Amino acid sequence: MSAKNIRNFSIIAHIDHGKSTLADRILDVTEAVSDREKKEQLLDNMDVERERGITVKSRSVCLNYKAKNGEVYKLNLIDTPGHVDFHYEVSRSLSACEGALLVVDAAQGVEAQTVANVYEAINCDLTILPVLNKVDLPTADPEQVKNEIEDIIGLSTDNSCDVSAKTGLGVPELLEEIIEIFPAPEGDKDKPLRALLFDSWFDSYQGVVIQVRIIDGSIKKGQKIKFMQTGAIHDVVDLGVFNPFPVSVKELGVGEVGFIAAGIKDIHDAKVGDTITNPKKSCDEPLDGFEEVKPMVFSGLYTSESSDYPALREALGKLQLNDAALSFEPETSSALGFGFRCGYLGLLHMEIVQERLEREFNLSLVTTAPTVVYKVTLKTEECLEVDNPAFFPEIGSIQHVEEPVITGTIHTRKEYLGAVLKLCEEKRGVQQSLDFYTGDRIRLVYQLPLNEVVIDFYDRLKSATKGYASFDYELQGYQKSDLIKLDLKINGEPLDALSVIIHKDRAFFYGQKLAEKMKELIDRHMFDIAIQAAIGTKVIARTTVKALRKNVTAKCYGGDITRKRKLLEKQKAGKKRMKQVGSVTIPQEAFLAALKLDQ
Repeated sequence: MSAKNIRNFSIIAHIDHGKSTLADRILDVTEAVSDREKKEQLLDNMDVERERGITVKSRSVCLNYKAKNGEVYKLNLIDTPGHVDFHYEVSRSLSACEGALLVVDAAQGVEAQTVANVYEAINCDLTILPVLNKVDLPTADPEQVKNEIEDIIGLSTDNSCDVSAKTGLGVPELLEEIIEIFPAPEGDKDKPLRALLFDSWFDSYQGVVIQVRIIDGSIKKGQKIKFMQTGAIHDVVDLGVFNPFPVSVKELGVGEVGFIAAGIKDIHDAKVGDTITNPKKSCDEPLDGFEEVKPMVFSGLYTSESSDYPALREALGKLQLNDAALSFEPETSSALGFGFRCGYLGLLHMEIVQERLEREFNLSLVTTAPTVVYKVTLKTEECLEVDNPAFFPEIGSIQHVEEPVITGTIHTRKEYLGAVLKLCEEKRGVQQSLDFYTGDRIRLVYQLPLNEVVIDFYDRLKSATKGYASFDYELQGYQKSDLIKLDLKINGEPLDALSVIIHKDRAFFYGQKLAEKMKELIDRHMFDIAIQAAIGTKVIARTTVKALRKNVTAKCYGGDITRKRKLLEKQKAGKKRMKQVGSVTIPQEAFLAALKLDQ
């Protein structure tokens, strides 16, 4: 097909504004699926996506559509996630497009991720078409939402479309608008092959499968391809597109989006952002690719059974292929054995990764409390980057500590302003601005420490506003803060998996709650177990799990008290010896307890 009849576009929106449902209706209008194959959230094919009702992975689908002018067009649609933790997926998908549908809920209006995603699209120099969804709801107010789009985002709504993704109202008109407004892809079919690798995944039968957007030239089944970044050369075994199920094709030309299976065995050969070319006739220079993603939250990931460690290593490698924002490196813990220090973009990203590892690779995992990267300057002027409390230096050797801070944008209603301000102040936030918009909408901008946000901020924000708040953030930099390392000691031995880096003002309260929680979760042994929360050598909280005791005096009837006392002293000496050599068995729930504590 000629490039002038191709339209590549993405759907971007805030969570729950109807991206996936709109994608379903577009599939219906283009008759891409039969009645037997139809189901809700068709493009969300992971169990975790369908259960949670969110999109985690971007999905592409190639559709043929006959327009009113009689011509047949090829529409390459990419459905993207809405949550802030998956913004890297959104940015990669946008790089393969010329246009973006900005879907806004006509009842809820502009939210935080609406703004973040539209600026991402503007940075990619895409044509943006506003789409007002859910116009059939009784509470919908399309005119006010159009004013919000122009007021908050600064985007013209002259060509906006009113649709209902649930009923299909306005979707045929939307497709006509897409053909009219979005530009056709530019490229030269006579130039050497140049294609952008923007996604990849592992298939048990085909090895590494890659998804590409052809910029120049064409690619055919059977030819050789070269990865410019790694230099690897492979033969194209299969070539195809999703419509929405995989369909093999003989050739992909300029502007087309499709997948390539080339018998790639090494997952390191296919790097997201790489340029693919023809080894015999290479292109002059590679494409820009993507900015290296920087993890913001770190945690330890361990298997319940130590024998599963090699399986975890292999599973993380395969998952990283499908999720370029995940990073990991080996680490060891005295309490949990061998594992990996994993980097994520946020707490939801961490949950999804753990859930996918457990479901897709049948692993039983233990995750340590999440932490962020701190910059520690020692008295020797040496600067360290610490993402693991186990490597936090001794208090006496530290000059100062810097923690990452973010600029958080909160969109909510006026009635919840007091609750939101209270939460932000509690999380050591500094207010930057407060703006009132049309209707009863407000936008609040706060500077917040990242480590205060990653634990429970989002959940508490939703609770405080009855769900009527949205939150988006971007990393601003580092600032000095009074942070210390809090250790949890069991019978004098530090438990590295439960060490945390925390603000000095909260250390006593947190240490006390953690010690009490451990007392509830650790089973009683044959000896006393001392649980201590300590900062360096200073113990700030302590509790004891009492020993199980046998009544050794039960067989004594009357007689001299010294006989009973002798038996009790003998038991006491035995308990003391046991405590010295006995090991404390700590259940897995204890390692997750730190996550549940309200800081």
